[in-house]
Amino acid sequence: MRNATSKKFPFRADQVGSLLRPGKLKAARDQAARNEITPQQLHAIEDACIREAIALQESTGLQAITDGEFRRAFWHVDFLTGFDGIVWTHGDYAVSFKGDDGRTAHMSSMLVVNSKVRRSKPIMVDDFKFLKSATSRTAKFCIPSPTYLHMRGGRKVIDRTAYPDIEEFWADIVRAYREETADIAKAGCGYLQLDDVSFATLCDSGVQDQVKKDGEDPIALANLYADIVNAITRDRGDMAITMHTCRGNAMSMWMADGGYEPVAEIIFGKVDVDGFFLEYDTGRAGGFEPLRFVPKSKKIVLGLVSSKVPELESKDALKRRIDEAAKFIPLDNLCISPQCGFASTHHGNKVTEDIERRKLALCVEVASEVWGNA
Repeated sequence: MRNATSKKFPFRADQVGSLLRPGKLKAARDQAARNEITPQQLHAIEDACIREAIALQESTGLQAITDGEFRRAFWHVDFLTGFDGIVWTHGDYAVSFKGDDGRTAHMSSMLVVNSKVRRSKPIMVDDFKFLKSATSRTAKFCIPSPTYLHMRGGRKVIDRTAYPDIEEFWADIVRAYREETADIAKAGCGYLQLDDVSFATLCDSGVQDQVKKDGEDPIALANLYADIVNAITRDRGDMAITMHTCRGNAMSMWMADGGYEPVAEIIFGKVDVDGFFLEYDTGRAGGFEPLRFVPKSKKIVLGLVSSKVPELESKDALKRRIDEAAKFIPLDNLCISPQCGFASTHHGNKVTEDIERRKLALCVEVASEVWGNA
């Protein structure tokens, strides 16, 4: 057994958040869309499915329990469109996803800001309250960072009539986020995760080229996004906040590659969170060398277990990878998790619920053997 730090969050074995939607939940959503069941009936089915998801997570030994994002269709859309002024539409800024099996997909849907951003009502506070009421373990809640909204198109996705001054937009969205996160904290949340794919995707040369076409500088953008995240997380009190960043996760496909080196000093040295969940399941993420920039006060959760493929990783191979990472950051600062959620969209990745359960349990087993606790 190796020494473990006393800091609680993130846990030695943790998870990113989303889980595979069961068939009965998908069917209920389809029925609700056709007005065949009421919103109240759908909500009750969601409650039941979330309870089952909690039981699945608890059975693996995980301490951080999520609602699987079962009330959402997409990891980011449902939350961000809860604010006034942000809408989901089809635009001319397509994102290409690629699968290791040769599949490709082009998604043109995007979020745009068409009026002043305001939080006129709570967005997911009640969702967190239900999660907390349904587990005796740590209720972990995951929300998207607002930066990806801006990165997909830059200034052109923010209406100039509503916001002739871009600084006013950022001030409004930070205010809205702080209001929501404050209410989630008041509801008893001690562990919040910001999902911010911007930092990892900015490491991709193709994404960098697109950002430049949008009139932005990739490194300046990374610095700006760090400032935005810090404005949201400041004054968080006792609530731990972590950040997850990856290269895309949709139906077992991905959209970017490239190691963390271009943004490592910015993300690790500047972003004020308690830990980082990093994608490290394939060579697309590069090596562990960028971890040399991580301060001793921060935890790194190595996303070594793939949520995209059904093959179960070898415990010995995972331990070797942890030892490789420990050459650049103390072992005591490391944890393990899947590289992303299992269903960033309601479609889910190309794995079964049994594989999902076994992979979550694998993280717990490896953490217990490496650090003596999970």
